[in-house]
Amino acid sequence: MARDAGERKVKSCSCLDQFLCLAFAQLTFRESRRAIEACLRAPRSKLYHLGIRSTVARHTLAKANAVRDWRIYADVAQGLIAIARPLYVDEPFGVDLKESGYALDTTPIDLCLSVFSWAPVRLTNAAGTLHTLLDLRGNLPAFIHLSDGKMHEVNILDQLVPEPGAFYVMDRGVLDFERLHRLHEAGSFFVTRGKSNLKAQRRYAHPVARATGLIGDQTVVLTGFYSHKGFEAPLRRIRCKDPETDKTLIFLTTNFTLPAFTLTELYRCRWPVELFFNWIKQHLRIKAFFGTSENAVKSQLWIAVSVYVRVAIVKKRLTLSTTRYEMLQILSLTMFERMPLDPLLAQAVIEDTAHFPDKQLILFE
Repeated sequence: MARDAGERKVKSCSCLDQFLCLAFAQLTFRESRRAIEACLRAPRSKLYHLGIRSTVARHTLAKANAVRDWRIYADVAQGLIAIARPLYVDEPFGVDLKESGYALDTTPIDLCLSVFSWAPVRLTNAAGTLHTLLDLRGNLPAFIHLSDGKMHEVNILDQLVPEPGAFYVMDRGVLDFERLHRLHEAGSFFVTRGKSNLKAQRRYAHPVARATGLIGDQTVVLTGFYSHKGFEAPLRRIRCKDPETDKTLIFLTTNFTLPAFTLTELYRCRWPVELFFNWIKQHLRIKAFFGTSENAVKSQLWIAVSVYVRVAIVKKRLTLSTTRYEMLQILSLTMFERMPLDPLLAQAVIEDTAHFPDKQLILFE
């Protein structure tokens, strides 16, 4: 906060107050500043126990969203992610892999051009793009970037800091060999889909177990002018047939040690990033925004991510079998209850084994 001057000349609605108000809106599904103000002013005597130290006013919250740097809440979210990821370091994700696995993908966030003029896509509409690098252990975001709709998803590779030995799973929308070569030089591996018009020359062919759906496992060298110029090292090309669609899929990777079937299954593990987008769009408030400026939208996005990660931390530390969706539903009704989270959330998973006699009379015999 001091680095970004978040508390400079602030008389009310501190950074913590703003964070708690927007986190309250996420947990209780409020969709406007007026709704936040009404709901927080009703139980004034209980605001202190939530950590809110000032009176909540929608115009004060609007000003804070507009002028207070969103990087403050980005740092908070990154700090929570740093706490959560070690808790899920041993979490399985469908593939027997000791190294870290990440799924990279993007999703659009529809906006109104007349209101969000800072994010134009075409002459008639606006949109933001949410770029996410998801840690497959625990489905936690390791990297998030919100851009306007004009930024192509392949450009996000320029902002990633590769982790040596890690696997990056991505769709063919980010198939840029010059950028992918930077991952290779850093000692990390990638698994991606290959395009049908990819020009490559086979060097070696390896045996495959066709009973698993594999068709071929080859070592190839790119022969296209620009592709070979960007990536001169050999690649591994794996062909397999999708049992659901009966289509032939082509995968490209820089890993030559793992079995071919394991690499194809690793690509299937990128599906949680789609579930993450669906989950955060359905259960967190990133469709109705509390401000129209770029700063307000990014602040709300990072606070939504903080809530998501905080719920993941609570779930792991309390060893709850309750899903994150169920936890959100419970917290939405118990925000002002003075009760520890442990018994509050644990009660939701206690099986009802007692038999309660039915005292309701039968109306019809």
